[in-house]
Amino acid sequence: MSPTLAILGGSGVYDLPGLSDREELRVETPFGPPSDVLVRGRLGDVTLLFASRHGRGHRVAPHRINYRANLFALKALGATHVVSISAVGSLREEIAPGEFVVVDQFLDFTQQRPTTFFDDEGCVTHVSLADPTDAALSAALADAAETTGARVHRGGTYVCIEGPQFGTRAESHAFRQLGCAVVGMTNAPEYRLAREAELPFATLAMATDYDCWHTGHDAVTVEAVLAIVHRNASRARETVAALAPRLPDPAGCPASRALDGAIMSAEVPTAVRTRLAPLLDRVLSART
Repeated sequence: MSPTLAILGGSGVYDLPGLSDREELRVETPFGPPSDVLVRGRLGDVTLLFASRHGRGHRVAPHRINYRANLFALKALGATHVVSISAVGSLREEIAPGEFVVVDQFLDFTQQRPTTFFDDEGCVTHVSLADPTDAALSAALADAAETTGARVHRGGTYVCIEGPQFGTRAESHAFRQLGCAVVGMTNAPEYRLAREAELPFATLAMATDYDCWHTGHDAVTVEAVLAIVHRNASRARETVAALAPRLPDPAGCPASRALDGAIMSAEVPTAVRTRLAPLLDRVLSART
Protein backbone atom coordinates (compact mmCIF):
# COMPACT_ATOMS: atom_id res chain seq x y z
CA MET A 1 0.00 0.00 0.00
CA SER A 2 1.40 3.40 -0.97
CA PRO A 3 1.69 5.95 1.86
CA THR A 4 -0.73 8.79 2.45
CA LEU A 5 0.84 11.87 4.03
CA ALA A 6 -1.52 14.16 5.94
CA ILE A 7 -0.50 17.77 6.54
CA LEU A 8 -2.03 19.97 9.22
CA GLY A 9 -1.39 23.45 7.88
CA GLY A 10 -1.05 26.35 10.28
CA SER A 11 -0.54 30.10 10.12
CA GLY A 12 0.48 31.10 6.61
CA VAL A 13 0.07 27.61 5.14
CA TYR A 14 -3.56 27.36 4.06
CA ASP A 15 -3.13 25.25 0.92
CA LEU A 16 -0.57 23.20 -0.99
CA PRO A 17 -0.40 24.22 -4.66
CA GLY A 18 1.12 21.95 -7.26
CA LEU A 19 -0.72 18.72 -6.43
CA SER A 20 -1.86 16.51 -9.29
CA ASP A 21 -5.36 14.98 -9.28
CA ARG A 22 -6.39 17.64 -6.78
CA GLU A 23 -9.86 17.40 -5.23
CA GLU A 24 -11.67 19.04 -2.33
CA LEU A 25 -13.55 16.81 0.09
CA ARG A 26 -16.26 17.69 2.58
CA VAL A 27 -16.09 15.15 5.39
CA GLU A 28 -18.51 14.59 8.24
CA THR A 29 -17.23 12.95 11.40
CA PRO A 30 -18.79 11.80 14.70
CA PHE A 31 -17.25 14.97 16.17
CA GLY A 32 -18.69 17.42 13.65
CA PRO A 33 -17.09 18.98 10.57
CA PRO A 34 -13.36 19.69 10.20
CA SER A 35 -12.08 23.25 10.07
CA ASP A 36 -12.53 23.42 6.30
CA VAL A 37 -12.76 21.19 3.25
CA LEU A 38 -9.89 18.73 3.01
CA VAL A 39 -7.69 18.65 -0.07
CA ARG A 40 -6.49 15.38 -1.58
CA GLY A 41 -3.95 15.06 -4.37
CA ARG A 42 -0.75 13.40 -5.47
CA LEU A 43 2.92 14.24 -5.01
CA GLY A 44 4.68 11.70 -7.19
CA ASP A 45 3.83 8.26 -5.81
CA VAL A 46 2.47 9.63 -2.53
CA THR A 47 -1.13 10.56 -1.82
CA LEU A 48 -1.33 13.79 0.13
CA LEU A 49 -4.12 15.05 2.38
CA PHE A 50 -4.19 18.65 3.52
CA ALA A 51 -6.22 20.12 6.36
CA SER A 52 -6.13 23.84 7.12
CA ARG A 53 -6.59 23.85 10.89
CA HIS A 54 -7.58 27.53 10.98
CA GLY A 55 -9.59 27.34 7.75
CA ARG A 56 -8.80 29.31 4.64
CA GLY A 57 -8.62 32.99 5.47
CA HIS A 58 -7.58 32.11 9.05
CA ARG A 59 -11.14 32.04 10.39
CA VAL A 60 -10.84 29.66 13.37
CA ALA A 61 -9.00 30.66 16.55
CA PRO A 62 -6.73 28.06 18.21
CA HIS A 63 -9.09 27.40 21.11
CA ARG A 64 -12.05 26.90 18.74
CA ILE A 65 -10.47 24.41 16.33
CA ASN A 66 -12.30 21.11 16.06
CA TYR A 67 -9.15 19.05 16.55
CA ARG A 68 -10.98 15.74 16.85
CA ALA A 69 -12.84 16.25 13.59
CA ASN A 70 -9.64 17.20 11.76
CA LEU A 71 -7.70 14.13 12.89
CA PHE A 72 -10.63 11.73 12.56
CA ALA A 73 -11.27 12.89 8.99
CA LEU A 74 -7.62 12.39 8.03
CA LYS A 75 -7.64 8.88 9.49
CA ALA A 76 -10.92 8.01 7.76
CA LEU A 77 -9.47 9.16 4.42
CA GLY A 78 -6.54 6.78 4.77
CA ALA A 79 -3.74 8.85 6.25
CA THR A 80 -0.64 6.83 7.21
CA HIS A 81 1.50 9.71 8.54
CA VAL A 82 0.68 13.17 9.97
CA VAL A 83 2.91 16.24 9.91
CA SER A 84 1.91 19.43 11.71
CA ILE A 85 3.20 22.75 10.37
CA SER A 86 3.04 25.34 13.14
CA ALA A 87 4.13 28.91 13.82
CA VAL A 88 5.78 29.18 17.25
CA GLY A 89 7.66 31.55 19.50
CA SER A 90 11.26 30.69 20.31
CA LEU A 91 12.23 30.21 23.95
CA ARG A 92 15.93 29.74 23.19
CA GLU A 93 18.53 32.26 22.05
CA GLU A 94 19.95 29.77 19.57
CA ILE A 95 16.58 29.30 17.83
CA ALA A 96 16.31 32.49 15.84
CA PRO A 97 13.14 33.76 14.15
CA GLY A 98 12.91 32.20 10.71
CA GLU A 99 14.46 28.90 11.79
CA PHE A 100 12.71 25.53 12.07
CA VAL A 101 12.46 23.11 14.97
CA VAL A 102 11.45 19.46 14.57
CA VAL A 103 10.22 18.93 18.12
CA ASP A 104 10.17 15.62 19.97
CA GLN A 105 8.28 16.39 23.20
CA PHE A 106 5.26 18.40 24.38
CA LEU A 107 3.92 20.13 27.46
CA ASP A 108 0.19 20.75 27.33
CA PHE A 109 -0.99 23.90 29.14
CA THR A 110 -4.31 24.12 27.31
CA GLN A 111 -7.44 24.37 29.43
CA GLN A 112 -10.68 23.62 27.59
CA ARG A 113 -10.03 21.32 24.63
CA PRO A 114 -11.34 17.78 24.22
CA THR A 115 -8.21 15.63 24.19
CA THR A 116 -9.46 12.13 23.32
CA PHE A 117 -11.63 10.28 20.85
CA PHE A 118 -12.54 7.76 23.54
CA ASP A 119 -15.14 9.51 25.69
CA ASP A 120 -17.77 6.77 25.43
CA GLU A 121 -18.60 4.47 28.32
CA GLY A 122 -17.46 0.97 27.48
CA CYS A 123 -14.36 2.04 25.57
CA VAL A 124 -11.80 3.00 28.22
CA THR A 125 -8.50 3.48 26.37
CA HIS A 126 -5.02 4.41 27.61
CA VAL A 127 -2.40 4.94 24.89
CA SER A 128 1.25 5.62 25.68
CA LEU A 129 2.52 9.15 25.03
CA ALA A 130 6.02 8.74 26.43
CA ASP A 131 7.44 9.49 22.99
CA PRO A 132 4.71 11.53 21.30
CA THR A 133 6.47 12.05 17.97
CA ASP A 134 7.73 9.37 15.63
CA ALA A 135 11.52 9.24 15.48
CA ALA A 136 11.79 8.00 11.89
CA LEU A 137 9.22 10.46 10.54
CA SER A 138 10.82 13.33 12.47
CA ALA A 139 14.26 12.49 11.09
CA ALA A 140 12.89 12.38 7.55
CA LEU A 141 11.11 15.70 8.14
CA ALA A 142 14.30 17.36 9.40
CA ASP A 143 16.24 16.04 6.41
CA ALA A 144 13.56 17.37 4.07
CA ALA A 145 13.54 20.80 5.71
CA GLU A 146 17.32 21.09 5.39
CA THR A 147 17.08 20.61 1.61
CA THR A 148 15.25 23.96 1.45
CA GLY A 149 18.20 25.83 2.96
CA ALA A 150 16.47 26.37 6.30
CA ARG A 151 18.37 26.03 9.55
CA VAL A 152 16.77 23.12 11.38
CA HIS A 153 17.01 22.26 15.08
CA ARG A 154 16.42 18.58 15.78
CA GLY A 155 14.54 17.93 19.00
CA GLY A 156 13.08 20.17 21.67
CA THR A 157 9.93 20.55 23.74
CA TYR A 158 6.89 22.42 22.40
CA VAL A 159 4.72 23.94 25.13
CA CYS A 160 1.15 24.51 24.01
CA ILE A 161 -0.90 27.33 25.56
CA GLU A 162 -4.63 27.89 25.24
CA GLY A 163 -4.55 31.26 23.51
CA PRO A 164 -5.79 33.16 21.67
CA GLN A 165 -3.77 35.72 23.65
CA PHE A 166 0.01 35.59 23.61
CA GLY A 167 1.56 34.69 26.97
CA THR A 168 2.82 36.88 29.81
CA ARG A 169 6.49 37.56 30.40
CA ALA A 170 6.32 35.49 33.60
CA GLU A 171 4.90 32.54 31.66
CA SER A 172 7.59 32.88 29.03
CA HIS A 173 10.36 32.79 31.66
CA ALA A 174 8.68 29.85 33.42
CA PHE A 175 8.54 27.85 30.21
CA ARG A 176 12.24 28.53 29.67
CA GLN A 177 12.99 27.27 33.16
CA LEU A 178 11.05 24.10 32.35
CA GLY A 179 13.42 23.52 29.45
CA CYS A 180 10.99 24.21 26.62
CA ALA A 181 12.29 25.17 23.19
CA VAL A 182 9.21 26.75 21.58
CA VAL A 183 5.72 27.89 22.52
CA GLY A 184 2.60 27.61 20.36
CA MET A 185 -1.17 27.27 20.50
CA THR A 186 -2.17 24.34 18.28
CA ASN A 187 -0.17 21.11 18.66
CA ALA A 188 -2.18 20.02 21.70
CA PRO A 189 -4.27 17.95 21.42
CA GLU A 190 -3.14 17.07 17.88
CA TYR A 191 -0.29 14.86 19.05
CA ARG A 192 -2.58 13.06 21.51
CA LEU A 193 -5.27 12.42 18.91
CA ALA A 194 -2.77 11.28 16.29
CA ARG A 195 -1.49 8.65 18.71
CA GLU A 196 -5.03 7.44 19.47
CA ALA A 197 -5.60 7.21 15.71
CA GLU A 198 -2.40 5.14 15.37
CA LEU A 199 -0.82 7.75 13.11
CA PRO A 200 2.92 8.51 13.24
CA PHE A 201 3.18 12.22 14.05
CA ALA A 202 5.86 14.89 13.58
CA THR A 203 5.93 18.67 13.90
CA LEU A 204 7.69 21.28 11.82
CA ALA A 205 7.68 24.30 14.14
CA MET A 206 8.56 27.61 12.46
CA ALA A 207 9.97 30.18 14.88
CA THR A 208 8.50 33.61 14.18
CA ASP A 209 9.71 35.59 17.24
CA TYR A 210 11.35 35.34 20.66
CA ASP A 211 8.02 35.38 22.48
CA CYS A 212 8.33 38.07 25.21
CA TRP A 213 11.20 36.74 27.37
CA HIS A 214 13.97 38.31 25.29
CA THR A 215 14.61 41.86 26.52
CA GLY A 216 16.64 42.63 23.40
CA HIS A 217 13.61 42.19 21.18
CA ASP A 218 10.18 43.78 21.07
CA ALA A 219 7.28 41.82 22.56
CA VAL A 220 5.54 39.63 20.02
CA THR A 221 2.99 41.28 17.76
CA VAL A 222 0.75 39.89 15.04
CA GLU A 223 2.47 42.06 12.42
CA ALA A 224 5.92 40.74 13.30
CA VAL A 225 4.72 37.15 13.36
CA LEU A 226 3.02 37.39 9.97
CA ALA A 227 6.05 38.94 8.30
CA ILE A 228 8.17 35.88 9.12
CA VAL A 229 5.31 33.41 8.59
CA HIS A 230 4.93 34.60 5.02
CA ARG A 231 8.67 34.22 4.39
CA ASN A 232 8.64 30.71 5.82
CA ALA A 233 5.51 29.47 4.05
CA SER A 234 7.26 28.70 0.78
CA ARG A 235 9.97 26.74 2.61
CA ALA A 236 7.32 24.78 4.47
CA ARG A 237 5.71 23.79 1.17
CA GLU A 238 9.10 22.83 -0.27
CA THR A 239 9.69 20.71 2.83
CA VAL A 240 6.47 18.77 2.24
CA ALA A 241 7.52 18.05 -1.35
CA ALA A 242 10.94 16.86 -0.18
CA LEU A 243 9.43 14.73 2.59
CA ALA A 244 7.00 12.80 0.41
CA PRO A 245 9.59 10.41 -1.10
CA ARG A 246 11.32 10.03 2.28
CA LEU A 247 8.38 8.71 4.31
CA PRO A 248 9.26 5.76 6.56
CA ASP A 249 7.29 2.54 6.35
CA PRO A 250 4.33 3.13 8.71
CA ALA A 251 4.38 -0.55 9.70
CA GLY A 252 7.73 0.10 11.36
CA CYS A 253 6.44 3.07 13.34
CA PRO A 254 5.39 2.30 16.95
CA ALA A 255 2.36 4.59 16.68
CA SER A 256 0.79 2.27 14.10
CA ARG A 257 0.16 -0.22 16.93
CA ALA A 258 -0.69 2.27 19.67
CA LEU A 259 -4.03 0.64 20.52
CA ASP A 260 -2.56 -2.82 21.07
CA GLY A 261 -3.21 -3.49 24.73
CA ALA A 262 -4.57 0.03 25.27
CA ILE A 263 -8.32 -0.72 25.32
CA MET A 264 -9.17 -1.77 28.85
CA SER A 265 -12.89 -2.46 28.35
CA ALA A 266 -13.70 -6.13 27.88
CA GLU A 267 -16.61 -5.50 25.51
CA VAL A 268 -16.83 -2.33 23.42
CA PRO A 269 -20.49 -1.51 22.61
CA THR A 270 -21.49 -2.09 19.02
CA ALA A 271 -22.64 1.51 18.63
CA VAL A 272 -19.20 2.75 19.69
CA ARG A 273 -17.43 0.30 17.39
CA THR A 274 -19.53 1.55 14.50
CA ARG A 275 -19.10 5.24 15.30
CA LEU A 276 -15.33 4.96 15.72
CA ALA A 277 -14.74 2.28 13.10
CA PRO A 278 -11.73 3.96 11.41
CA LEU A 279 -9.97 3.97 14.79
CA LEU A 280 -11.11 0.66 16.26
CA ASP A 281 -11.53 -1.80 13.41
CA ARG A 282 -7.91 -2.96 13.28
CA VAL A 283 -7.46 -3.70 16.95
CA LEU A 284 -10.96 -5.00 17.74
CA SER A 285 -11.08 -7.32 14.74
CA ALA A 286 -8.01 -9.06 16.21
CA ARG A 287 -10.01 -9.85 19.35
CA THR A 288 -12.57 -11.94 17.48
